[in-house]
Amino acid sequence: MKKYFITGLVTLLPVALTLAVVITIFNLLTGPFVHLFSATLIEFQVVPADFSLENTSLAFRLFCQLLVLVVLTALTILLGALMRWFFMHTLVAWGDQLLHSIPVIRSVYKACQDVVKTIFSSKAGAFKHVVMVPFPRSGSYAIGLITSETIKTLQQQTGGELVAVFMPTAPNPTSGYLVLYKPEDLIYLDMKIEEAFKFVVSCGVIATPLTSVDKDHAPPARWQDGNIDDF
Repeated sequence: MKKYFITGLVTLLPVALTLAVVITIFNLLTGPFVHLFSATLIEFQVVPADFSLENTSLAFRLFCQLLVLVVLTALTILLGALMRWFFMHTLVAWGDQLLHSIPVIRSVYKACQDVVKTIFSSKAGAFKHVVMVPFPRSGSYAIGLITSETIKTLQQQTGGELVAVFMPTAPNPTSGYLVLYKPEDLIYLDMKIEEAFKFVVSCGVIATPLTSVDKDHAPPARWQDGNIDDF
């Protein structure tokens, strides 16, 4: 009998102690706010006016305590998120300011920062169309992004229309080549800007099927033998 009692005690005692600690912490956290929440519920007529902690059952008090616990948890999470955001924002701002203060590094960092913001900012609208252009030689093609379709200064020098095309390098699209092409040299693709970047970054692994080409911008006769589907 003694052995059974000790075995049962060893089994139940950890559970009892755990419940006691949890209930104590629960009452400690919610106790100071129970009256405030019960008065608020009565004030906004969520519960009848004759409800109070003194003349109602234990269930109403437990409900108020659970409500307090939910509100406290939500406030704690919100406070933690605000503090984390503020800390990370301050840390990033401090690091950005530090890099801008170093004489040699600030020039490189500023240039890279401007390029990245230009490429990945959805508000910049830097790229207009995705095109396929002959590069680095005739018969070879590269994915390009039109940045400007009206370059009047250079058009006066060459005597014809020129289109500025940025060709990002793989797998790092922040670098690339800026080449000026004649409009008839461009093959307009039915591809979004985001899809073009995915294609470049993945080195061609993630490819969107080229289902159509803008008919108004057909490739010139000397490249019509090239099969776009084989690209």
